[in-house]
Amino acid sequence: MSQKDPCQKQACAIQKCLQANKYNEKRCEDVIRAMRKCCEVHEKSVCCSGFVKEHTSKDRKT
Repeated sequence: MSQKDPCQKQACAIQKCLQANKYNEKRCEDVIRAMRKCCEVHEKSVCCSGFVKEHTSKDRKT
């Protein structure tokens, strides 16, 4: 469990960008897009658990 979450870097980048831009999401679209890409690759990432996916698959259950 000491392994670092694969999307932690992107999650931190989102927080840093939002804080620097007074939580204006439009100014952080590039880092949010990077987070989405990471979450697509690492579906079981803890950092992605609360991240809204654009495309959800209801036919796949784990």
